[in-house]
Amino acid sequence: MSFLKNRTVLGVICIVLSLLICFVVAPLFNSSISQKTDIVRVIKDIKAGDQITREMLKTVEVGSYNLSKNVVKDVDTAIGKYAAADMAAGDYILSSKLTDVLAAENAYLYHLNGEKQAISVTLKSFATGLSGKLATGDIVSVIAPDYKKRGTTVIPAELKYVEVIAVTANTGYDTDTGGQRGNEDEKQLPSTVTLLASPEQSKILAELEADGKLHLSLVYRGSKENAAKFIEAQDKVIEELYPSAKVQTGEEKTESTGAENTGNIKPDTPKEGE
Repeated sequence: MSFLKNRTVLGVICIVLSLLICFVVAPLFNSSISQKTDIVRVIKDIKAGDQITREMLKTVEVGSYNLSKNVVKDVDTAIGKYAAADMAAGDYILSSKLTDVLAAENAYLYHLNGEKQAISVTLKSFATGLSGKLATGDIVSVIAPDYKKRGTTVIPAELKYVEVIAVTANTGYDTDTGGQRGNEDEKQLPSTVTLLASPEQSKILAELEADGKLHLSLVYRGSKENAAKFIEAQDKVIEELYPSAKVQTGEEKTESTGAENTGNIKPDTPKEGE
């Protein structure tokens, strides 16, 4: 009899559990997965460092079940902030991918638009980098000793005016942005200089870096407006040295290295005080 009673009790318990699952648990689960919430979605590709604008975002309604807690749900929360990572159209905006300000030591890298590149060259000695006095925004000339093994020291026409965008110590921190680490009483000496260069300039700089021979001389330090005049003059020279036109036969015109014309093509040097 006790065996039958135990089976009866067990059966009753199973029936009660089934009823609970059918009429309590299941409806609650279905309700939770059917709940909707608004989230912010990317509608245009965003690169790291881009400032977020309303045109890049869209609010959409999605199921809230198993949704990450750091998904941004209010579009105003993201507008005006900067992307800390690349985001593609269709991605959800996560708070971990947003930052209020760009990292000071990397800010200059977020504004490259494909026309020019950032390239670093090594300072082989204290003197080759103006004794540690170069700073972001300076306009420098790149001097090439024994250029192309010809025994002459020249300033290649392509490298007469180049903009400095960073001066970095061997610790990896920039020395002119307040980002250097270590003993604050001891100034860290620069190890590399990062320049803003066209692809043609980058090739020559890479060759000079491989040869281990280059020297930087300061041309101008001052307002951005006047510095831009030097860069505009240099860009004109690059256009003359590297024309994109093709010959009548359809074959691409051979490009000049420009180094041979160092003395023939000269940028219009901005006048002092302009």
